[in-house]
Amino acid sequence: MIEISQRGMDMPSSPIRKLANYAEAAKKEGVKVYHLNIGQPDIETPAIMMEAVRNADMKVLEYTDSAGILSFRKKLAAYYQSKNISVDYTDILITIGGSEGILFAFMACLDAGDEIIVPEPFYANYIGFAMAAGIKIIPITSSIESGFALPPIESFKAKITSKTKGIFICNPNNPTGYVYSEEELLQIRDLIKEKDLKIN
Repeated sequence: MIEISQRGMDMPSSPIRKLANYAEAAKKEGVKVYHLNIGQPDIETPAIMMEAVRNADMKVLEYTDSAGILSFRKKLAAYYQSKNISVDYTDILITIGGSEGILFAFMACLDAGDEIIVPEPFYANYIGFAMAAGIKIIPITSSIESGFALPPIESFKAKITSKTKGIFICNPNNPTGYVYSEEELLQIRDLIKEKDLKIN
């Protein structure tokens, strides 16, 4: 008999998907629902983009390079270079979505048993990604009173142990929407350099 692996049994369900069922039930009862649980676009797709899709002159819709479309990677590298960020297109990997990129980063940068510090609130599925990678998320709670600004850098220092391998920052933050200031990001940079950590 086929059985689900222990890892599969341990994986948490997505809380975002759990909310979807409640929302659908409420809508059936005539309740107006504002979906804050998923980043579904509610604005019209620009006409120029739809036109490009309709008029794409491709004979075969084929696989691209595993790292992503070369011209796109080169343009991304040029953009970062224009911001004085030294990156070459060969350093860039395109993923089909943010979730895939985060899981790849966890798997590539961290080993089983490692810990990574993450300001919370954070995207709920980080927990599942961390479990799949065999790592542990150490939360640092931000507060609504400060508008979810980066918690004091001392609170990060207090959580660093021998198992800490990195700090994970999502900017703008998901789900709060807070945009970390240059000063806050430089504090994180300096801490990473001081403690020889990784940043994801």
